[in-house]
Formats: sequence, structure tokens, C-alpha cells
Amino acid sequence: MTLDFLNFEFYSPWFLLLFLLFIPLIILDIRKKKRRGIRVPSTQNMEEDKSILLVLFFLKISKYIILSALIIAIARPRTFTISQDQDDNKGIDIMLSVDVSLSMLAKDLEPDRLTALKAIAKRFVDKRPGDRIGLVAYSGEAFTKVPVTSDHAVLLEELNGLNSLELQPGTAIGEGLSVAVSHLRHSKAKSKIIILMTDGVNTIENAMPAQVGAQLAKSNDIKVYTIGIGTNGYALMPTATDIFGDLVFTEAEVKIDEPVLREIAQTTGGKYFRATSNQSLEEVYNEINQLEKTELKSTKLYNYQEYFRIFLWIALGVLLIDALLRWVFYKFLS
Repeated sequence: MTLDFLNFEFYSPWFLLLFLLFIPLIILDIRKKKRRGIRVPSTQNMEEDKSILLVLFFLKISKYIILSALIIAIARPRTFTISQDQDDNKGIDIMLSVDVSLSMLAKDLEPDRLTALKAIAKRFVDKRPGDRIGLVAYSGEAFTKVPVTSDHAVLLEELNGLNSLELQPGTAIGEGLSVAVSHLRHSKAKSKIIILMTDGVNTIENAMPAQVGAQLAKSNDIKVYTIGIGTNGYALMPTATDIFGDLVFTEAEVKIDEPVLREIAQTTGGKYFRATSNQSLEEVYNEINQLEKTELKSTKLYNYQEYFRIFLWIALGVLLIDALLRWVFYKFLS
């Protein structure tokens, strides 16, 4: 049995003031000790019985041990643990579907689109402590990084590890949307939303059309907010690699399939946003945060472990030993 002193308390700490009663008891003991004694001519030939001295010492302090144990027992020492209880049916389940295609390394946002997105998305997650949030990464294919979870530490770790080189090249918006829908379709949350982010147009011919993904979301009461990331005009894009395998950036036209993103949002009852800078992307997430307010409140449950019984047993044990020793000792003397 271990005690967690960080979560230790007395239920009735004011009973500990009874320890002040020890002051007059100690004073009385000191006065009695001064009056006691037997005059003898000499103690030179008397042998000291250490066992008797030990018994006498115990009998002197036993009452203090018993009283201390009783006082601590009625003050009720205990430790506690805290757990969270919440009804997931009243919360909001959110899937972040993030485009991680190579163009997300474009430098029209600081330091690049993907890095800026990750930083802002992490701040968004921190503002939603009561919601379950998941993560889908997609480019030419879609992959679930984190199913919807209330463990935001795992989510933030995976979000921080997103990169543009782990999946098949290309952009398949419909795949990113449909995989997110598949995770939310059986959710019992009061509200289900997807935040779909991309910086391009669909480049995978055989991939699921984005419109089909939007219809699937609508039929499962899932609202989709779409975000087009990138400046208007031209931006430094990764277009090739040099002989050392490093990316080469050149000016290229920014192409975002805004009509499709608007259609997805309109079909599902969501909203389309365009983010052309770090600040505007931050504002997009702040607006979504305001639009999707959660009323879910976590209830703290306190689980207590009481220890007063231990001190009652100590008091009883010392009392019995005290009584036994007094009976044996005084019977021996008599």
C-alpha cells in the first residue's frame, strides 16, 4: 500500500488541534517525575535492569501513542484520485483531414504551408479540451493517423509528425474526405464535423470524387468546413530535386479547386474559407472554433482511500499491550 502525498488530505483537519492537549499532560508528567524517588545510601552495587526500564518507558509514552492514533483517526486521513466523467453523446467529434502533398511545402506561408498549418491546428486542438478529435492525412491516397480520441497528447504528437514525403504523390480530395467520413459515420456525438484542408486540385483520376464524399457526409449528418490554403497568384513551389536529393523551389501558379471546396461545404451545411497567410489561416480556425461551440462539461469524480482504520488498530494494539504489561509488571512487583 502506497500513499500519494500529492493527493493526501484530512477530512476533518480541525480535530488535529486536540494535539494541544498534550501540553498539560506533559507538564503533569514532568511534575510527577520531580516528586518521585526513593532515598538510598548508595546505588553503587545496584544493577540496572534494562528490560524493566524499557517497560517503564513504554508505559510512560503509551498514552501519547494511543491519543495520537485516536486523534489522527477521527481527523480521517485519506488519499484521493481524480477522474473525468463526461457524456460523449453531448460533445463534438472532429476529424482533421490534412493535405500533405508536396505542394504543401510551398513558402507563401511562413515558413511553409504545412508547418504553418500544423502550428495553427495544434492551437485549435488546445482550445477544444472537451471534444474528441481525429486526424487523416492524404495526398494521392488517404491514411488515418489518429481515430477520434479524447487523448489529445497522441493527436498532437501525430499532427506534429506530418510530412509531405510519406504518402503517394498527388492530391485526392475525395479520398481525404471519404476516409474522414468513414470514421465519423457511427459516432453518437451530438455534432460531427470535418475540417478539410487542401492547397490544390484533384490530380488522381481513379480516386473517389469529392462530390460523392460530400454526399456521404451529408447522409451521415456530418458538416464539412473546407479550407483552401495558398496565396492568390504565384508562390515558391517544390518542383524538382537536385543531385543531392534536396528540393528545388521555383515560382509556380497557385491552383486551388475552390468551386469543389465550396460545393462540399454547401452540400454538408459547412462553410468554405480561403487562407492566404498565417494570420488568415489562424482567423479561419478561430472562426470555426466559434461556430462549433461545445456545451460538454466534464465532471470530476473523486475516489477516496481512507486510512483511519489503520490508526484505530494502532490505538487498540497499544492499549492491549499497555494493559498486559501493567498487569504483568504490577503482579511481579506484588
